[in-house]
Amino acid sequence: MTQAARVDDDPLNAFCRDTEAYLQGAASRPPSGLTFAAKDIFDVAGHVTGGGNPDWKATHGPAEQTAWAVQAMVDAGATMAGKTLTDELTRGIFGQNVHYGIPLNPRALGRVCGGSSSGSASVVAGGLVDFALGSDTGGSVRVPASF
Repeated sequence: MTQAARVDDDPLNAFCRDTEAYLQGAASRPPSGLTFAAKDIFDVAGHVTGGGNPDWKATHGPAEQTAWAVQAMVDAGATMAGKTLTDELTRGIFGQNVHYGIPLNPRALGRVCGGSSSGSASVVAGGLVDFALGSDTGGSVRVPASF
């Protein structure tokens, strides 16, 4: 079980710093006690989902509901440490975001994590959380796995 990283204690530049999305799990069955992060395309009630774009975030309101995948993990007892960076609007495969920076690849600091789920890959590979939610439409999860 990994101790949930705080967004202000993120040596990998992988967590979104402009949201305090944090959900404490309470159930007593697996994955109870585990920590996770969610790519900033998953809604968390009361927080704006930015998708890696500050203009999008500034023009949209907070989510009314938490995404099913996130809520299912919290209901099962996992604690969400925060949202992770993504390529702008998930439209890239290298994990580079001109607005928020590039999540570090903790296994190869001079290289990118790759994929628009790069923030999620970074926090798992760096041991900041036990697992993370990402997406894959054009390689967002497959690219980090191949890097």
